Amino acid sequence: MTHTDARAPRALDSSSTGRRLPLLDVLRGAAILGTLMTNVWIFTGPGGEWGALESGSGELSFGSLAGAVEGTFSVLANGKFLSLLTILFGVGLAIQYRSAERRGQPWPGRYRWRALFLFGEGTLHFVLVFAWDVLMGYAVTALLVAWLLTRSERAQRRVMWWAAGLHLTVIGPLTAALALDGTEDGGTISREVVDLYAHGGYPDQIAFRLENAIALRMEPVLTFFLLVFLFLLGVRLFRAGAFGADETARRLRSRLLLWGLGLGLPLNAAATLAGPDLFLLARYGTAPLLALGYIGLIGALVDRVRRPGPLMTGLTSVGRTALSGYVLQNVLCAFVSYGIGLGLAERLGDTGPWWVVGLWAAVCAVLMVCSTLWLRRFSAGPLEAVQKWALRH
Repeated sequence: MTHTDARAPRALDSSSTGRRLPLLDVLRGAAILGTLMTNVWIFTGPGGEWGALESGSGELSFGSLAGAVEGTFSVLANGKFLSLLTILFGVGLAIQYRSAERRGQPWPGRYRWRALFLFGEGTLHFVLVFAWDVLMGYAVTALLVAWLLTRSERAQRRVMWWAAGLHLTVIGPLTAALALDGTEDGGTISREVVDLYAHGGYPDQIAFRLENAIALRMEPVLTFFLLVFLFLLGVRLFRAGAFGADETARRLRSRLLLWGLGLGLPLNAAATLAGPDLFLLARYGTAPLLALGYIGLIGALVDRVRRPGPLMTGLTSVGRTALSGYVLQNVLCAFVSYGIGLGLAERLGDTGPWWVVGLWAAVCAVLMVCSTLWLRRFSAGPLEAVQKWALRH
């Protein structure tokens, strides 16, 4: 990659020299803001988090401009940036393993405490902020993959492909069941749930999440094998040098761009246009392909940057404060959308998707500006700093 300033991302290179990889934090920043492209529709829909579960994916229509906007968001974002974030979590795990190996430290060693702390953070995030938290699932998967990194690469490859196969054996029958169900649309959202998120108090929402924790935590259970596969895929990409600045890395990213977008984009478009019957396949089956294409595409764009502008700096800063940014974006959306805050989800619910797109853009801008200003004074995001402090004591 070309020259960047001293505040560039802090990620270890795949080489033993410990050089930094600016691309990784740009990708993390894009993944954080990209997951919001999907989550923002959950916050602003009737019934909030539970409404998304009760109503299903709904029928997308490209027959109007408003429908085309929402459909485009779904094709480009639903499950894709979540897959990208998961791959990058695997990359981060590989970086920490290599660092421990270079220093002669035992592995997993203290990393187990880091994963358990992340699980605790995810639990608080689930209870207090957002029912569709990903941190708890990442923490459990990280414990398994951290152990797998002590096994041979051949064993890791076997587990990776076995995990992919098991995931497809789960998603395939579920997709077939949806297709054979014959239901025209998603379910009806109960009036009580709609009122809870539109007018209910904060303690009521917390109590509702706790009462329905099993149903609301089914996504990481359903996708556990996919998480294992994507973690290990991130490890393999890192070890292959896919995030470096040399010609080998660029060739790898070119292949990811070609195959990821070439196959992923039409497959995701087809699955999305097929309607709710293929929702699981679109979110958990074809999405990882497009995520790989995004790595290649973002890498190609970053390679052409000669002097970082506001967008590049903002993405880099969000990437360096990824945990804080992930939680903050959900806090902001909950405050703006739910009745515990501004309650705009109900007030603007009949105005179409435009205010939802505006909310996404506004929150992205807030995160990029705030993270950039924060890093001018501090070396890590606030939640990252708390995590480091807690694990030192």
